[in-house]
Amino acid sequence: TSVSDVVSAADHTAEALIAERLRTARPDDGLVGEEGARRPAATGTRTWFVDPVDGTYNFLSGLPFWCSALALADSSGEPLLGAVFAPVTDELWLGGRDCPATCNGAPLPRLAERPLSELSLASYLHPPRLTDGGVREPLLRAIGSAATLRMLGSGSVELACVASGRLGAWLHLDSPPWDWLPGAALVQAAGGGTAVIQAHGHRWHIAGNVRAVGELIELVQA
Repeated sequence: TSVSDVVSAADHTAEALIAERLRTARPDDGLVGEEGARRPAATGTRTWFVDPVDGTYNFLSGLPFWCSALALADSSGEPLLGAVFAPVTDELWLGGRDCPATCNGAPLPRLAERPLSELSLASYLHPPRLTDGGVREPLLRAIGSAATLRMLGSGSVELACVASGRLGAWLHLDSPPWDWLPGAALVQAAGGGTAVIQAHGHRWHIAGNVRAVGELIELVQA
């Protein structure tokens, strides 16, 4: 849709492969893919969300921050399971409601409660949105309250890093489900908190330790 919102043959090919594997392994489950794969759930209770290449701009630019991400959600849209695989570092994060958070099979430590002022904050702002005060002002309040800011260009990689304790918290707005659910499942499985709130005309997605999530909610809603 723009010079920065790109899609590659790898996106389409990876999604087709994942969709076919899920169709074989989980024929009764629904499926929603970023690149257009759709299948309603036969039972109406579980749906897979697929982001075949999250961070395609990075992928095409030779930057290492990209991944493939999957989430299984229940009928209410809450994540049951998330998986994020980063090929460049050969790391697979897995976790969910009934699955402890792991990275390459090793358990992740529970997220410690720390204030936002001591944490890095991962976020993103598409430059044309700088003119929207309902985006700019809440985001600047949050950034100004964090220890530092990081923008890696792959939401699922960032959320996996939050679950791993490498990044402190995460704040994005108007995220599609395939960008949110895989990493949200990981953060929840690592003992963290997540929230999706409406404020200033936008939907804000927040993740981190429970204390930091509460602080971010207040900053966004102010």
